Amino acid sequence: MGRTLFPLVLLTILAGCGFRDKAPDPVQEPEPMAIPASLSTQQAKRLFGAKQSGSEHDAAPYGSYSKGCVAGAVQLPETGPTWQAMRLSRNRNWAHPETVDFVEDLSRKVARIPGWNGLYVGDMSQPRGGPMLTGHASHQIGLDADIWLRPADRLDLSRSERESLSSISLRRASGAYTNSNWTPQHMAVIKAAAEDPRVARIFLFPGGKVKMCNEATGDRSWLRKVRPWWGHHYHFHVRLACPPGATGCVDQAPPPPGDGCAEAQQWVNNILNPPPPDPNAPKPKPKRELTLADLPQQCAAVLQSR
Repeated sequence: MGRTLFPLVLLTILAGCGFRDKAPDPVQEPEPMAIPASLSTQQAKRLFGAKQSGSEHDAAPYGSYSKGCVAGAVQLPETGPTWQAMRLSRNRNWAHPETVDFVEDLSRKVARIPGWNGLYVGDMSQPRGGPMLTGHASHQIGLDADIWLRPADRLDLSRSERESLSSISLRRASGAYTNSNWTPQHMAVIKAAAEDPRVARIFLFPGGKVKMCNEATGDRSWLRKVRPWWGHHYHFHVRLACPPGATGCVDQAPPPPGDGCAEAQQWVNNILNPPPPDPNAPKPKPKRELTLADLPQQCAAVLQSR
């Protein structure tokens, strides 16, 4: 057989035996689409809050944490070996797959901390993200998760127990200090979350951040991700960075350089000695409810997917 024919014959034989390069499955991304006039002015929280399941797309976040949606969200199982999702009636245990993986990974690490068998997981996102009917302004693109500060000592809670059981508060003096519920294990849990490279920020009450600043030893770089914020004393809020390749996702600006401890202390100082109000400060304007037209164009397709 001539040399020029042999490669052709070999390729034909291999193709016939199934050794053909397989084309990758097409990516099912939502295409930007015109918003139907009947939906354009409706409150986005009512449209997205009515959806009970994720969209039939590949997973992708669109927009920013407080103005967006998530395609192809998946549901954190209600119960796992080292976690339980709480407040199941809200149907907010949905997120981008990266967030679900993060929560499961963190729960396994936390299960090795004395006194914790895993995590109680609060709100993540709605099935298709978007503004929520009640509560959070963020949690819209499937990259946020609230982790309860109550140690998960039982992982066999019934659905009704998950509705009635409350987390515990760790703050004292309006958040300037921690209370007697705070333990070194709480710091270990938050540190484990902050050390995950997928995490961009963690929101916690100011006194909790200052407490960790005073007690942290060795490498303190993880403290930079823990940011003081109002509330966040029953749970800490984890925010993941946009996943690689998520071109429709808008990251929050990174935290300032350093460990952020001086900023947290200033929050505490302002709680203990509030600065006098500025008489010339403009009055805050009431927030307008987001409509579907305010969100990225892909969100209309996410919303209207089966």
